[in-house]
Amino acid sequence: MAAWGSDAMTRAAFSALVLAAVLLILPGPARATFIDGDVAVLNWLDKVTARVRTIRVPVGTTHKLRTLRITVHACRRRPPEEPPESAAFLTIREVKPDRADREVFSGWMFASSPALNAMEHPVYDVWVRECVITDKERKPEPDAPGQRGGDTVKQGDG
Repeated sequence: MAAWGSDAMTRAAFSALVLAAVLLILPGPARATFIDGDVAVLNWLDKVTARVRTIRVPVGTTHKLRTLRITVHACRRRPPEEPPESAAFLTIREVKPDRADREVFSGWMFASSPALNAMEHPVYDVWVRECVITDKERKPEPDAPGQRGGDTVKQGDG
């Protein structure tokens, strides 16, 4: 067994140090980068009537849709030069007058794999279609008191 002062041990330590430095300098494995979006575009299906609807929900707001309250906490998409992918972090609650509110989904949904983390509900399906980046600021204009159609409210307003 070599002692710390020997040439073999010094060469091995030096080689390990050089290898570590080279690995830090070289680019690592390709990592998917995501860009924060402003609006989540979601599809909604009523399984009873077979009605499909597309809704746009700005990040940080809650959209009321029948008995569901869909809150978008984050929306991200890949840059144009990478393979397409959009993802949104959603919380979906069911609100019925005769029952306590119940959370039916909370987590990330991916546009390319809707079944990966799907909402389990007997009447409705919700899935992410895409994440949109707008040039507008998220604040409503002074002469526009609410969002489109009055369906969307800011988080915390109910």
